[in-house]
Amino acid sequence: MLTTQRKPATVGEILVEEFMQPMGLTQAALAEAMGVQRKHVNELCNNRRTVTAATALILARVFGNSPDFWLNVQRRSDLWEAMNNPRERERIARATPIRSAA
Repeated sequence: MLTTQRKPATVGEILVEEFMQPMGLTQAALAEAMGVQRKHVNELCNNRRTVTAATALILARVFGNSPDFWLNVQRRSDLWEAMNNPRERERIARATPIRSAA
């Protein structure tokens, strides 16, 4: 479980600041390399689209890293959001552990 109160970097932040800017990539250039529409990249960069398994595989191929890297960035962000959203915390608190039948 995440123990930090600091919000983790999002996929969009990592993509733009750690990959696109240093490489001088535009959204259009990245979209072409990924074989997707520019809108897809724009939504990733602006955190309006999440990383799916297929997108993680594409990003890994384009940037030469692992799909696990991209999925873990998404996972950390998703978990932080759920744990820091009052409505989600209420839902989580209502859950009760199931006792072992053995």
